[in-house]
Amino acid sequence: MFFRFIKVCTCCIIFGIGILFSSCGSKNVASTDDNRGAYEIPDSLLKTLTIGTVSMSKITNSIKFNGVVDFNPDKVSNIFPLISGNVQSIRVQLGDYVKAGQVLGSVKSSEIANYNAALISAESNVKLNAALLAKQEELAKSGLASQVDVTTAKVNYEQAVASKVAAEKILSINGNNLHGEYEIKSPIDGFIVQKNVTNGMAIRGDNSTNLFTISDLKEVWVQANVYEANIDKVHEGDEVDVATITYPDKIFKGKINKLMNVLDPTNRVMKMRVVLDNTGYLLKPQMFATVTVNNGLDQQAISVPVSALIFDHSQYYAIVYKGKKDVEIRSVEIISTNNSTAYIKSGLQPGEQVIASQAILIYGALNN
Repeated sequence: MFFRFIKVCTCCIIFGIGILFSSCGSKNVASTDDNRGAYEIPDSLLKTLTIGTVSMSKITNSIKFNGVVDFNPDKVSNIFPLISGNVQSIRVQLGDYVKAGQVLGSVKSSEIANYNAALISAESNVKLNAALLAKQEELAKSGLASQVDVTTAKVNYEQAVASKVAAEKILSINGNNLHGEYEIKSPIDGFIVQKNVTNGMAIRGDNSTNLFTISDLKEVWVQANVYEANIDKVHEGDEVDVATITYPDKIFKGKINKLMNVLDPTNRVMKMRVVLDNTGYLLKPQMFATVTVNNGLDQQAISVPVSALIFDHSQYYAIVYKGKKDVEIRSVEIISTNNSTAYIKSGLQPGEQVIASQAILIYGALNN
């Protein structure tokens, strides 16, 4: 009896302890559930968020190509020496803006001196022959000169006039300077982009090296390389976005102006040309550029702003927004993306709203 009583009491104690611990455990779980509420976007953050709407749109592929900013050769002028002599008084430097007709420098030249002398001689000859013609015509009226003499005098006068006109044109071609100097003038408005001359330099008329190169940079070309695998994906007239290292936040809009249709045998690429208006002369020749071709396809897909995507653990996600207390992480499957738009295969429906800015902050808060 005594041992049986002890056994019963022991069981009661163990059972009571079990109930006590069980009650404590249930109380803790309930407390945890009560303290854990739904996530709510803070008002201060909500004011800064961009909310995008899921929609159906035409798929546009974006392909990037490396390119270089270059002159428009149709608006470039190379100035070559027309005469021999010594360069003096260079008045411009590389990068200077010049106007059409502006004097860039001068050349002391014996050739110009000879052209001046030839013009003076021709002018004197015209005066002499004009006087002789007038004298012969006067003598002919008195019967002291024949018609042949008058005709001869007239021919000599006309030849003298022709020689004067030729001397004037030669001098005009060479700057029309009457002081024995050749003036180097700019034929167009533009920037000095190349300068191969200094004061004191001796130049020759048969020199193949240009003195100056002047370019009107109001319009520039961007030459990009298209590899064989992408030739069928670019077309003349396709819209492009041009970005540079110098202006990382600025996109220059343009279109493909020309496809060369010939592969470079060395690097196996085809040249593609984009013509851009260069407002403010922001783009400089030889700047590196990235050309993004936006090529539309005849295919519709669900689309969202690319800023709405979050990539984590090899999976894309979006934050679906229904209210500041009702947000949801949704895994999505991507078809393709371009600079601004992501095309979705599954995970979202048209008309839903997604957080399109600072989505990573909401994603982190929901995961925590």
